[in-house]
Amino acid sequence: MSRSRVVIVGAGFAGYQAARALSHHRGLREEAEIVLINPTDYFLYLPLLPQVSSGVLEPRRVAVSLPSTLPGVRLVLGEVNGVDLDGRGVSFTDPEGGAGHLSYDRLLLTVGSVNKLLPIPGVAEHAHGFRGIPEALYLRDHITRQIELAGGTEDPEECASRCTFVVVGAGYTGTEVAAQGKLYTDTLVKRHRVLRYRDPPRWLLLDIAERVLPELDPRLSRTADRVLRRRGVEVRTGRSVKEATSDGVLLDTGEHVATRSLIWCVGVRPDPLVDEVGLPAEKGRLVVGPDLVVPGRPEVFAAGDAAAVPDRTRPGSYTPMTAQHAGRQGKTAARNIAASLGHGSARPYQHHDLGFTVDLGGVQAAANPLRVPLSGIAAGAVTRGYHLMAMPGNRIRVAADWLLDALLPRQAVQLGLVRAYAVPLDTSAPELPRNPEATRTAPPPTGPADNPPESKPPHSTSSDRPPANGESPS
Repeated sequence: MSRSRVVIVGAGFAGYQAARALSHHRGLREEAEIVLINPTDYFLYLPLLPQVSSGVLEPRRVAVSLPSTLPGVRLVLGEVNGVDLDGRGVSFTDPEGGAGHLSYDRLLLTVGSVNKLLPIPGVAEHAHGFRGIPEALYLRDHITRQIELAGGTEDPEECASRCTFVVVGAGYTGTEVAAQGKLYTDTLVKRHRVLRYRDPPRWLLLDIAERVLPELDPRLSRTADRVLRRRGVEVRTGRSVKEATSDGVLLDTGEHVATRSLIWCVGVRPDPLVDEVGLPAEKGRLVVGPDLVVPGRPEVFAAGDAAAVPDRTRPGSYTPMTAQHAGRQGKTAARNIAASLGHGSARPYQHHDLGFTVDLGGVQAAANPLRVPLSGIAAGAVTRGYHLMAMPGNRIRVAADWLLDALLPRQAVQLGLVRAYAVPLDTSAPELPRNPEATRTAPPPTGPADNPPESKPPHSTSSDRPPANGESPS
């Protein structure tokens, strides 16, 4: 008798946990082949990505190897570009451009999310998102370069512009990016003989909501707001960007802020593949039942950001697009897939939030594990302890980087590995850098910087995109 095949599309929190649970299922692993299709060979631990952009962690620390940690799973590298529901097959493109096709007996869609775009003039051309390692590496180089260029110019206006950084979106990702970024630029400035005597780097955190971290407990919001303001971040709630240009941003108050750095963290939207599948959706998310099965398609399951999962703890609503829910939904999906193949019994998804943690850099954090509000060193210890517990790999390496960062000066050099044109804001694959040879919209710039003229912002070369849902759930 031929083995059944379970195909999982996407290796985010939901897909990774589902693959892991299925591979550990004793009754199923001998009878079914588990296939995981993903553009990269790693699971990205997104909550620690801001520490990559600020030089605390090396990028491989947050990239957990799929072959090493999922030995019972067949990994297929590729981007899925089509699902044949009637023929029970998925088509994909591999990293070298080759086309492939896989049939399935059970399909789990966990394609995740991409940057949320708003119809604001200039944002797609001049902003960069924060959903993948390429964007974090680009931002790390970009911040370092702006400080170094500011130290080399004699124009005070250019210096101020290069030392100004605007983050739009005060959710998990935006708050952590601003908090970590301010510490990083302050460290860079101290090493420059000229800049240390000028005004400190300016960071603005904007959000249309009335407080930072609007989706969390107000006590966590107040803690984060207090830490950010004390550090020197300009927190502007109830404000947003009206227009972005090559030399700055126009706020909805009419104020123009001269800057070369616009970091877009307003939130996420489901992967565009969800719309292409042709199944019923709710605000871009696949409609599923409490058991994560797509109605009318008992062989198709969906979880994570791609699925509108009924929230049984809040009747009438759907679970938020967070890593906390995605990971647990992946485990539930694995259980129910196994049940559909005759192993065990299915169960509906239900989870009560256990609290959240937000890393604010250094020893500062905001946390409420089991609804107990914490701040300062205690919150910092809980936050880092949680991350080490939640990561499926690389724990010792992450802890070692944290220790070295506490004991040694932070390394700050630009490697120039990711250019601005490789990480456009509007992309369906933030985990992959854009290939300029494939688009041929413009020849890539030459030289060590992203932009040939020193007076243009590095991101202005892009003509084309975080938690973004980079939350740190407990």
